[in-house]
Amino acid sequence: MAQEKNVEPELDPYSTLLSQSAERVGPAVAGIEARSVSGRARGTGSGVIYTPDGFLLTNSHVAQRADTALVSLSDGRVCNAARVGDDPATDLAVLRLSGNGFPHATFGSSSGLRVGQLVIAIGNPLGYQATVTAGIVSALGRTLRAPSGRLIESVIQTDAPLNPGNSGGPLADAAGRVIGINTAVAGGAQGICFAIGIDTAVEVAYQLMRHGRVRRSRLKLAGQSIVLDRRIARALARAEPGAVMVSEVLPGGPAERARLERGDLLLELDGESITGVDSLHRLLTAERAGREVEIRALRRGKPRSFMVVPEAD
Repeated sequence: MAQEKNVEPELDPYSTLLSQSAERVGPAVAGIEARSVSGRARGTGSGVIYTPDGFLLTNSHVAQRADTALVSLSDGRVCNAARVGDDPATDLAVLRLSGNGFPHATFGSSSGLRVGQLVIAIGNPLGYQATVTAGIVSALGRTLRAPSGRLIESVIQTDAPLNPGNSGGPLADAAGRVIGINTAVAGGAQGICFAIGIDTAVEVAYQLMRHGRVRRSRLKLAGQSIVLDRRIARALARAEPGAVMVSEVLPGGPAERARLERGDLLLELDGESITGVDSLHRLLTAERAGREVEIRALRRGKPRSFMVVPEAD
């Protein structure tokens, strides 16, 4: 019986999406070996290159261990890397590879993700380079405590399997756009993994590249992004229906002193619209630390105003 040779098998639509996504983002995924000054290995992780001149995003808990880093690319190259800056508050860091002309990923957006959406994770778990796993967005708006102790907001929950060594690698959508940075798994559980939304990561990376650190102020509260009821949004004449619902007011902080409460819906800070947790973080700049500003909010459906003095972070 005659047999066809060298014919690529046809893939089903699901497999085609996964394969194409992996092919797009895979070349930009790197393995990171953190080293001490003496050259001793101090841990491993993953990262994703996002510029052709070698800027790489990873986790702070990966980069913090490194006085220097050795970065392995999927094409076999091995490069030295220097730490540009890290932000333990969001568990993100930027490294800079020596060299140029690197394959680099495209960033998508985490603000438009939907539960059930197909995603893939790529990294170097347990030393197995360029490992691809797939899953879905299991939940949005999760809160995760960073190694620094600060709560990270707007975290993506996924069931794409992660293992030690995946930390810092990309979570990508079906089009091969990076929509998150993989950071943690729930201990003792299966299929509960977390990634920092790329909208947060882009803002942090910009500040790290510019200042070497993230400069911000804080209210000392935890919150989650929500979508206002359409009728409420129309009544408030809001162009965007997003807001932040306060889930926790930390004791002794600006939010408590301003008498904000759990359940309050934050709409504006200093006259600028709050459309979600990411936008609130962007508004809490270093310049607002120590200066009294107004927060407009809804409490039990009624508009309220609060005067708050953000503190330096």
